[in-house]
Amino acid sequence: MHKTATKLADGRALFYYDRGPGTLRDALDERPLEPAASLSETRLDPVLGEWVTVAAHRQQRTYHPPAGECPLCPSREGRLSEVPAGDYQVVVFENRFPSLAPDSAAHVTAHDEPLRTLRPGTGRCEVVCFAPDHDASFADLDEAKARLVLDAWTDRTAELSALPDVQQVYCFENRGEEIGVTLAHPHGQIYAFPFVPSRTTRMITRAEAHRASTGRNLFEDLVAAERAAPERLVLQGEHWTAFVPFAARWPYEVHLYPHRRVRDLTALDEAERAEFPRLYLDLLRRFDRLFPAPAGSAPNRTPYISAWHQAPKDGGDELALHLELFTIRRAPGKLKYLAGVESGLDAFVTDVNPEAAAERLRGIVPG
Repeated sequence: MHKTATKLADGRALFYYDRGPGTLRDALDERPLEPAASLSETRLDPVLGEWVTVAAHRQQRTYHPPAGECPLCPSREGRLSEVPAGDYQVVVFENRFPSLAPDSAAHVTAHDEPLRTLRPGTGRCEVVCFAPDHDASFADLDEAKARLVLDAWTDRTAELSALPDVQQVYCFENRGEEIGVTLAHPHGQIYAFPFVPSRTTRMITRAEAHRASTGRNLFEDLVAAERAAPERLVLQGEHWTAFVPFAARWPYEVHLYPHRRVRDLTALDEAERAEFPRLYLDLLRRFDRLFPAPAGSAPNRTPYISAWHQAPKDGGDELALHLELFTIRRAPGKLKYLAGVESGLDAFVTDVNPEAAAERLRGIVPG
């Protein structure tokens, strides 16, 4: 991997990732941009003990632009974008409308009052563009390109984890308007949080309790149990296993674990990195074939969220790196909406039996 660092017109960092040296990345951002102030706050919910980010300035972010005005496509004559180069392989840059930003402390004052704890929304939000082709998707990448994305995620995890205010790095992709995506270009995001999100905290608590009661690691036991009982397995490699979780929340949900427990992306070895692209692309292509498109229409692209769960910077030694992939589509033309019990009480009701979901995914020929 070869990395080229540069700056956008308003001072935000941008990084080009190429498979090897030799590509000149010297295009300058010629847009007349002024630095944007981040007014992000994080507020502690006194009832649940969870941090909530307030980022009201994001109301002005780009929303469903025409394809010809996409800010993630390469720049061209007469149309300058967030990517100054006329082409790229993978590119990462600081979000212009971030939920969290390093300069929040300059605009937001922390205070502690009874039941009202507020902190500046320090941290960082980055955009990861997987391909220059506006109409592509991650599943369209070849294995070498998917490996380059993995290397970019790893590099950003290492750099962002080193920032003093960052507690956890979260790499993810939202795909599809049904999920809430406002830019159609194939891309993901990285959030560098100044706190440990509640889902991670709950996983740490469960893993520590499992260690205390059994003397073993929860995630190692989980992967071993799923590999030994194949009714929920979807894919297995030499170094990774993908399975539908026993208590899946979403209609079609797959978790992908390396067999060797590691804390985060930076700890994967070369053999694990080399095998990941093939299995991950296979999973994405199976998801795209869950609900075939009608004859004569464009290829189906299943809406999904795909996210890496990594241990926080401090603590969380019992956690295991893994990827969670799920869709909100439960049947052709039907979505799984989070209604009263899910949104109101965080008590999920799933529409598809997990064993049936695994069987269906196994039976799909990814093509």
